[in-house]
Amino acid sequence: MRGWFKLIIGLVALAGLLLGADRIAVGVAQDEAADKLVGSGVLSARPTVSIGGFPFLTQALAGRFDSVRLSGEGVTVSDGREQVPLRSFSMQLSGVEVGSGYRSATVRSGTGSGLVSYADVARLVSGTERIELSYAGPGKVKASVGGMPVGQGNVHSKGNTITADGFQLGGLGSLLNGAANGMLGPRSFTLTSLPAGLGLAGATPQQDGLKLTFQGSDVKLIG
Repeated sequence: MRGWFKLIIGLVALAGLLLGADRIAVGVAQDEAADKLVGSGVLSARPTVSIGGFPFLTQALAGRFDSVRLSGEGVTVSDGREQVPLRSFSMQLSGVEVGSGYRSATVRSGTGSGLVSYADVARLVSGTERIELSYAGPGKVKASVGGMPVGQGNVHSKGNTITADGFQLGGLGSLLNGAANGMLGPRSFTLTSLPAGLGLAGATPQQDGLKLTFQGSDVKLIG
């Protein structure tokens, strides 16, 4: 009986050591992955990386990770002219396969999201006349000139292009009439640089900005 008790104690201690080693290894790998992602230009800012699944070491030996989550601030998107930051950026990657020496990585599928402030959206859509944008309800934004509201329009996306159009003039817009119509024709921009090689899945107006969602499959992440 005593021998069995010692054996159980020994197995518990060994399991604790293995668990500790596994957690240390995943912490080191997460830091290295964050450095690789920003160093390779996949992301414009160093993310927080969280590798899911247990145990980590068996996944590492197989070179395949079931779930990897990226998050952080400072990641940007660009239309080739303006570069704007994404707030509350997060991304979930599934089926991440890495090559020898972690010099390459592919993703079976990925989704993500981030928020662009209305001030930054206005930078992307403004032409010669500078307009301001704000939330106007589900699927809609309000346009203002010099702090004066002139009309509301709809927001939709196709591919990596986001468009605001269908503006209905009101208030100052009705008074300006033709001039406001010229300022509030369809406005669009196409994102040419998106995080981790994913594509744009949607653009949804919210109270504090335009929420962008991303998705992709069979994405080459690194290499």
